[in-house]
Amino acid sequence: MGVTIGNSPEQWVNSLMGALGAPGAGIAIALENLFPPLPSEVILPLAGFAASTGKISLTAAVLWTTAGSVVGALALYGLGAWLGRERTITLASKVPLVKTRDIERTEAWFNRHGAKAVFFGRMIPLFRSLISVPAGVERMPLPLFLGLTTLGSAIWNTAFIMAGYALGANWKEVSGYVSTYSKVVLGIALLGLLALVVRRVVRSRKEKRRD
Repeated sequence: MGVTIGNSPEQWVNSLMGALGAPGAGIAIALENLFPPLPSEVILPLAGFAASTGKISLTAAVLWTTAGSVVGALALYGLGAWLGRERTITLASKVPLVKTRDIERTEAWFNRHGAKAVFFGRMIPLFRSLISVPAGVERMPLPLFLGLTTLGSAIWNTAFIMAGYALGANWKEVSGYVSTYSKVVLGIALLGLLALVVRRVVRSRKEKRRD
């Protein structure tokens, strides 16, 4: 690709695409779904840059990365389906401050909003991988899951590939913007988790006083 980069995810993705072309980008994205520390905000703009230099086809980059997203999501869906409701409840019940009724509320929420969660979740860092697990646990109809995952992934992937394509050698600028976006999302998630923990601790203390 004519880019010198160090021992990093960029170098690995660069080498993979150099050896396999657009399918290499698809494999990288499939692994990114299973191992979130491999950031899509690096893989996708880099694939767009590769397309801008003519190393791979722009259309192929979008198609292969979307296929990779679906394959990775299917693996996590399968994990959720294998765990099932009973195993999930058993595992979750071992987590401090988590109770069965919390899981039941989560199930009820997913049954009401699961389609939107899967679709929009594909465009939220970290959650884009994790959302496939509850979809599997709740046995969301596979055709619906595949359709929502494909559409959401195609939108996310196309946006970042096109950004990398437009920026060319400056494709790394995309990572900076997404890094900020990811930190904001993670911060909101952590605040939500903290609020949940505080609420659970307060409720637990009240219940003890009543006893």
